[in-house]
Amino acid sequence: MHNYLDFEKPISDLEAKIHELKKLAEEDESIDTSEEIGRLEARTREAMEEIYSKLNAWQKTQVARHPQRPHFVDYAAELFTEFTPLAGDRKFAEDAAIQAGLARFRGQPVAVIGQEKGNDTKSRLKHNFGSPRPEGYRKAIRVMEMADRFGLPVITLVDTAGAYPGIGAEERGQAEAIARSTEMCLGLKVPMVSVVIGEGGSGGAIAIATGNRVYMLEHAIYSVISPEGAASILWRDSTRAKEAATNMKITAEDLKGLGVIDGIIPEPVGGAHRDPQMVIRAAGDVISSALAELTPKPGDQLRTERRQKFLNIGRNL
Repeated sequence: MHNYLDFEKPISDLEAKIHELKKLAEEDESIDTSEEIGRLEARTREAMEEIYSKLNAWQKTQVARHPQRPHFVDYAAELFTEFTPLAGDRKFAEDAAIQAGLARFRGQPVAVIGQEKGNDTKSRLKHNFGSPRPEGYRKAIRVMEMADRFGLPVITLVDTAGAYPGIGAEERGQAEAIARSTEMCLGLKVPMVSVVIGEGGSGGAIAIATGNRVYMLEHAIYSVISPEGAASILWRDSTRAKEAATNMKITAEDLKGLGVIDGIIPEPVGGAHRDPQMVIRAAGDVISSALAELTPKPGDQLRTERRQKFLNIGRNL
């Protein structure tokens, strides 16, 4: 069953009517509803195109958080072969919020790292809703070190509301783990390509997104803090999240204009959850193109360009 967002009510009403007509035709074969269904489907496409052509920042935030949006496991299954997950940070524990390992991407050996939110109650609890603890970032560092040692490009898929802010995580060095992971990204002498596939929240995201190329899906968001968190800090009122989202410039279009990201990956009308296969293939094509450009470059040049890229953010505005 499809989950509709609050601004999708016109689409919901039309698709409910289509469902009723199809059910009626199944129950009574003498009734021909094909013409009416075709007319309603055309109206649905028009309504969807109109709504999605003018989404505001808060609506894009809702799309980025859609429960049926494809997550890391979906991308991993489609884009990579021979994926071998690695677990644990060799210091404290395994953190399921960050998935990492070695794989082949279109035949090329790579290291893969990403956040997984889960898609039902059980898996969301297992993956801590995609909010990593320090162990997750230390696992990411471990995989990046391995990639650097063996000359493997690093591909990261970002989808987190932010690092887990619990007491235990802070006691075990959450901030230090994020800083070390970011430092590791900047120091790599292999190509690193990052894609924000849903939410890119604060240091929890940039710890694995400091790549040579950073891309976002069309309806993904990337911000220093969640809109709700910003509203709570600025106005002590989390209900003003919509206003905060607009002011924070968190959409792919905003960030491309500001030079924070390198490109935008289109989504089907209605969001990535409407056609996951199309989005995943499009992301794969962009990653492949970026790796083809970056792989021939010497390691020192890759590292220098990556560091300069992030130093330049905000300087030319």
